Parts: sequence; structure tokens; C-alpha cells
Amino acid sequence: MTTVQRIYKTKDVDMLIAAATIIETAITNKAFLQSKRATWADPFFEDLQSEINTTIQSYLGIDSAKDLRQATQVVLNLQKQAIKDLAEVKVQLVEDFKTNPTRQTEILIQLGFTSYHKQAQKGDQEALINLLYQFKTNLTPAVATEIEIQGTAIATLNTITAYADTLKAADITQENNKGIRKTITSEAITQFNIIYSKVISVSKISTKFYKDNPAQKEQFSFNKVSKTLNASKKTTSTPPTE
Repeated sequence: MTTVQRIYKTKDVDMLIAAATIIETAITNKAFLQSKRATWADPFFEDLQSEINTTIQSYLGIDSAKDLRQATQVVLNLQKQAIKDLAEVKVQLVEDFKTNPTRQTEILIQLGFTSYHKQAQKGDQEALINLLYQFKTNLTPAVATEIEIQGTAIATLNTITAYADTLKAADITQENNKGIRKTITSEAITQFNIIYSKVISVSKISTKFYKDNPAQKEQFSFNKVSKTLNASKKTTSTPPTE
């Protein structure tokens, strides 16, 4: 029997979350979209949304795309706040210790900024978790006091150390929701391909309709939506079983 190949490059669940997100955006903006394309008249988008949710429920064992997005959003919200706080601390460390460059370098290495901060800022969850754990582990009372004396608020340092366990737990919850049913059949992949084919058409056409509105255009870009939802997850999907 011929193995069914995926026509998309992301993980199955990430593709479905992105597809659901794009169709929700389409529903919000359907008056404009339908004025440009008559074949998208009601209930085109609503039917496609229903098809996506039914597919997720049938093949992944999750009630709807909403559940997946909520789990993902928890991680994204934590990630955003952690990145903000880390950036605030880093700039203070750089400035407060600039008269002692050797110690400045030591602290940035010790707290994980040198190894992980750039990747974490790009949305890499694993890099962010590694940074937070190194920060938490190496922020001894002596180091914390040294940093506080130079001007950084101790409350900010404590907030960052608390992110490590919180983000790790949220990331695990997100991945558990994504992996409730790991056996993906060729039948499932066929249906996933159908969903992707339909939504990528909506995506490509809509981005052209919004070519003069960059912010709105990005909301219909499959690549942009996928990266926003899950910037660091680029692993291969589970192979199909016959």
C-alpha cells in the first residue's frame, strides 16, 4: 500500500492550529473577503471551521482547536513576559557592570544570557527554559545581592527565577495536549492534507487581498501564523501507520 505523504512541513497539530487560526481571522473579516470573492459566501468559512474542529476531534482526540490554542497561548503569554523581564535585567547588568567588563562577562555567562538569550528572543522555548533554569540555579544570594547593590530590583530577579518552573509546567501541558493521540494513520494524513490544501488557498488569496495592509496580511500568512504560535517546534510529525 502506498504511504500517504504530507503536503505540509509542520507537525500535524501545528498545521491544524494555524489553519484554525487563519479561518477564525477570515470569519472576522469575511465581509471584506466575500466582497472580493463570491465563492466564499456563507457558510464557506463556517463550514471549513467545523471541518477543522471535527478533524481535530476525530484524529487527535481533542475537543477543538480552541483547546489547543489555549494551551499554546499560556506558553506564549509566559514566554512574552519572561523575555521582557530578562531583557530589562540584561540591559541593567550591561550598564551597571560596564566599568568592570570582566565581571560583566562572568555574570552574563553565569546567568545564561550569553548562551541562550538570542535564541530565546527569537521564540525558542527550549532556549528560554534553559536560560531561566541557568538563571535560577546560578543566582545565588551573593550574586543577587551584588546585582541589587548595582541597581536592579530584587523583585525582578525573584520574578524571573519563578518563571523557570511555571514555563516548564506550561510547556509540558501544551505538549501533552498536542500528543494525546500519537498514532496517525494514512487516513488521518489524507484528511489533514485536505484541510491544508483548502486553508492554504484561503491564505494565499487573502494575503494578496491585503497586500496594502501588512498587519492584516500577516494574519493570513500560514508561515507567519505558524511561527507565532510555535516558533521553536520544527520537529517531524509522527510517521503514519497502515
